[in-house]
Amino acid sequence: MFIALLIAAALPHAPQATTPEQMLGQVNRDSPEDEELAAIRAAEQHPLGTLANPIRVGGPEGEHAYLGRLRCPDGSTPQIGPHSDGGTGGYGTVTRVYPVRCAGSEARLVFDMYHEEHSEDRAPAGFSLSR
Repeated sequence: MFIALLIAAALPHAPQATTPEQMLGQVNRDSPEDEELAAIRAAEQHPLGTLANPIRVGGPEGEHAYLGRLRCPDGSTPQIGPHSDGGTGGYGTVTRVYPVRCAGSEARLVFDMYHEEHSEDRAPAGFSLSR
């Protein structure tokens, strides 16, 4: 026991932030709104409906409503397959992926359902939205 105390006393100690100014310097000063705007700007550098820029909706109901308005290039209603987990998206939350089939092609659209306040009015490339 005595040897363990000697060894612990001999180990170097890491410097710690001791003043309030040092502690505040380690805190993120951006407001949640500023952080969200920065995330949106970063996501918009990528195609809509991808993991880096998922389609923002409010819950499963928002996913279903958006998919119900989605149209194929020829104006027809796409076939929607069952969703699967998509991993962490561009907004730092878990996403879901839906396979979407139009005549002769299939796309995988990524949704982030943790945006209750947002109503997406844009369609991914090659698709349109009905009113």
